[in-house]
Amino acid sequence: MKFIVKKGSGSDQNDSNEPNEPNESNELNEPNESNESNKSQEQNEKLAIDEEGNLSAYNPITDMTPEEKALKIQEDIPRSIREVRRVLEERVGLDRSFDLILREMVFGSKRVGIFYCNGFAKDTVLTDIITRLTYADEESVSHHTLEAFIEKLIPHIQVKTYKKMSEIVGQVLMGGTAFFIEGETAGITIDAKSFPIRSIAEPDLERVVRGSRDGFVETLLLNVTLVRRRIRDERFKLEIMQIGKRTKTDICVAYINDIADADLVQAVKDKIMSVEIDGLPLAEKQLEEAIVNKGWNPYPMVRYSERPDVVSAHLLEGHVCVFVDTSPSVMILPTTFFHHVQHAEEYRQTPFIGTYLRWVRFAGIMASIFLLPLWFMMVMDPSLKPPGLEFLGPQKEGTLPLLVQFLLADIGIDLMRMAAVHTPTPLATAMGLVAAILVGDIAVKTGLFINEVILYLALASIGMFATPSYELGLANRIVRLALLIIVAIFHVSGFVVGSTLWLILLATRKSFNAPYMWPLIPFNAKSFFAILVRRPVLAGKTRLSITKPIDGTRQPKSK
Repeated sequence: MKFIVKKGSGSDQNDSNEPNEPNESNELNEPNESNESNKSQEQNEKLAIDEEGNLSAYNPITDMTPEEKALKIQEDIPRSIREVRRVLEERVGLDRSFDLILREMVFGSKRVGIFYCNGFAKDTVLTDIITRLTYADEESVSHHTLEAFIEKLIPHIQVKTYKKMSEIVGQVLMGGTAFFIEGETAGITIDAKSFPIRSIAEPDLERVVRGSRDGFVETLLLNVTLVRRRIRDERFKLEIMQIGKRTKTDICVAYINDIADADLVQAVKDKIMSVEIDGLPLAEKQLEEAIVNKGWNPYPMVRYSERPDVVSAHLLEGHVCVFVDTSPSVMILPTTFFHHVQHAEEYRQTPFIGTYLRWVRFAGIMASIFLLPLWFMMVMDPSLKPPGLEFLGPQKEGTLPLLVQFLLADIGIDLMRMAAVHTPTPLATAMGLVAAILVGDIAVKTGLFINEVILYLALASIGMFATPSYELGLANRIVRLALLIIVAIFHVSGFVVGSTLWLILLATRKSFNAPYMWPLIPFNAKSFFAILVRRPVLAGKTRLSITKPIDGTRQPKSK
């Protein structure tokens, strides 16, 4: 279905329909050929709009000539540099995009077009290469020119030939430099690129007291190098692919060949290759939504990490890690609920202290979910208070109902958290004073909130902030709000049913065929003990079975 809209304003149409216009009377007396010509011209002035509001492909205003269309999709590399320039003008907008440059030079007796993106070109390396080529004589390039350039004249470690224009253009848009040689139907690409990059620093979300201070950045090659530095195993594989019709984003699948389950690796690669999308400007998050079908489930199905040591540890466990170019976060697959509650700090301390920190963190996470609903339930029904805890509950009621106080305070904390993220650093202190004094203290003094609501909500928020996974903390907050509402309506039965439904929801989820609540559901005693207790390094002789590792032994067998 298409809608036809005339070009021009309504006033123009009204003017053309006036009965006394002399042009109209003249048109009535013209022959049929003239009428048909006017109709054809009027048809060309129409815009065809489809159901989605897009201009149709046959719009005469934006349509290209047959020659331009042919040049845009041409795959053969012309022998003439002038024709190469014409193809690049239509294909990538050469001479219209200021950062795309085709530099023509003569080396020996051959004219060469050097095509590169100005922002990516590593000028020092290219200058050395061009300097070497200027010494080439006519005899050295007269025969087998392409081979002579590659084998004798270009002093670089990463040089490759391509016979299709799309491959050449793709390499240049990725940062490489292309050489088109007069009279040759193939091009040479040199991987001499320099990406904009920030310095390596410790990730803000995964800080440790002791340990390495390096973290991933937005450059794929540097990220995989940080992991390669830690895993010097010849069986460590890094497979790269491109996703996105327009962005052509580089995706790297990392795994250790004789540890990771082959079916898991193939499933991850198949999922990624099946993604059909125009681009991934938001990198790993869009890729996650495309390969992990979780619908409206708020809980994260993959784990993100910005630490190379954490990613290396998971690779040694048999996990598959997915790197996405332009993102400092790496996806770890498969992932369970208990992967999100572990932190690198536990493994940087002694086993006893690490276990203590883990249990404190578990307690904080449970408090962030159940503390407020339990307190609210006991306030509504004082008979539920255990002996010795009769003092629990507000001494006086506030102006607003307790449920409204909880909801407003919870939403207020979210607003303050978002304000802290978006507030410039010099203003962060002032924003904290406003939140603590004006909002918290004055709200209690005016009677809108009671002290205990602020106290318990602060404890729950601390537990949420102590959750290592940012995504898990946000999901737990949603569950807490849902439990508060259910408890307000159905009291004890609502808390029991709501908590049961929450557990069932998590137990029925899977991350690449791995049960989300493993090793609790289904129960695995040995693995569950490893979750509860941070064991010494030499005590863990086998890998966890969740990844179905091919080589399940952590340590070589004693002879």
